[in-house]
Amino acid sequence: MAPPVSENAGVLEEYRIGVGDALDINVWRNPELSVSVPVRPDGKISMPLIGDIDAANLTTRELSDNIVKGLTNYVRSPQVTVIVTNPSSSDFQRRVRITGAVNNPQSIPYREGMTVLDLVLLAGGTNEFASGNGAKLYRKINGTVKVYSIRLNDLVNKGDVSTNYPLQPSDIVTVPERAF
Repeated sequence: MAPPVSENAGVLEEYRIGVGDALDINVWRNPELSVSVPVRPDGKISMPLIGDIDAANLTTRELSDNIVKGLTNYVRSPQVTVIVTNPSSSDFQRRVRITGAVNNPQSIPYREGMTVLDLVLLAGGTNEFASGNGAKLYRKINGTVKVYSIRLNDLVNKGDVSTNYPLQPSDIVTVPERAF
């Protein structure tokens, strides 16, 4: 099977605001309308004059446009900037995981440049029951999960880096146990 595709793995095409994110909303020349707010569990934020407004699943541009529409009755030509100051909703979407016959199964934040070997080392290596050459990488591509074989024993013991794939957010590596 061909190696997994991974282009711009660490870069999102467009960030969507999520529940729990912290936002700074700046209304130019209107400091009393500028606020720092969290996105509530219902996906909304509260703004002076316009009250509750949907924020979850919008881009910063879309939210800014919606706030401008809400303020036009109160402010002449409002200029609104939305900045995501803490993108906490993306934490679990942008993790890599390793499970199975490893010493310390992990779910860790994705970092640019991570490889299968990095993840295995962070998990403390394989345990004595591992079938390393039967390991698999699960990657969701365009809504479909693709499975790639990893020859972990060959990678760790023989230096064969042919299956030391670069990781991307949401990847899962599983290491099965040997059949006795």
